[in-house]
Amino acid sequence: MTSSELWTRATADRYDTEETEASSAAVLGPALSFLAELAGDGRALEFAIGTGRVGVPLRERGVPVVGVELSEHMAAVLRRKTDEDTLPVFIGDMATTAVPGRFTLVYLVYNTITNLLTQDEQVECFRNAARHLEPGGRFVVELGVPPLRFLPPGQVAVPFDVSEAHLGFDTFDLVEQILVSHHFVRDGDDGRYRRDNSRHRYAWPAELDLMARIAGLELEHRFADWDKAPFTQDSSKHVSVWRRPA
Repeated sequence: MTSSELWTRATADRYDTEETEASSAAVLGPALSFLAELAGDGRALEFAIGTGRVGVPLRERGVPVVGVELSEHMAAVLRRKTDEDTLPVFIGDMATTAVPGRFTLVYLVYNTITNLLTQDEQVECFRNAARHLEPGGRFVVELGVPPLRFLPPGQVAVPFDVSEAHLGFDTFDLVEQILVSHHFVRDGDDGRYRRDNSRHRYAWPAELDLMARIAGLELEHRFADWDKAPFTQDSSKHVSVWRRPA
C-alpha cells in the first residue's frame, strides 16, 4: 500500500453530499466532454475513481470506464450507482495496481495525485499510467497550482473558503512539499462544526513534466481548465495531457 490516507466509511457516505458543486453540470460537463474526446473509441482508466463522480457519467456517455480505488468504502458508494459489469473497479493504489488490458486514456482528477505523499510514489503513478496506455494514448491530470505566492514570510496557512457553512484553509510544510487541508464544516443547526483534515504532497507543473519524461510520456497540452483556456502564470490550476509515443 502507498502512503495515501484511507477514506473512512463516514467520509465516503457524505462525500457526494459535500461535493454537490463539483458534481454540477456546469463543473462536470466540460470535464466529461474533454475526457470523452480523448478516449475516442477506446477505453478509459480512472485512478482514484472514488464514488464515481466522473467515472459514472463518463460511462453513461458511452465511454467504457474501469476504475482503481484505494478505499473500499468509496468504492462501495460507487457500487450503489452502477454494477461491476458496467463499471469494474479494482481495489488498490494508483501507483502499483495493474488492470487487465490497455487504454486510450488514463486520468486523475480533482488534485487526487497529491494523495500520494512522496515524490517516488508520484513517479510510480506516472509509470503505472504509461504501462496501461496504448501507443498514442494519453494521461490526464487535473491539479491545483500551489498558492505559495500568497504566503508572506513567517505565514504557513492560506484560506481557500470562508463561508457560513464551511471554513477551509491549507497549511504548508515547504521543506517536505506537504500541505494539510483543514475543513471546518457546519454540522447541523445547533452551531456545531465538524473538523476534518487530510495530507497531500503538492507538485509543480514542471515537476510533473519530469515525472512524465521518466515514465516515457511527452507533454502534449496544458490548459487552465477543462474548457481549454490558456494556462498562464495567474492560473490557479492546470489540466495537463501527456501522450505515450506511438
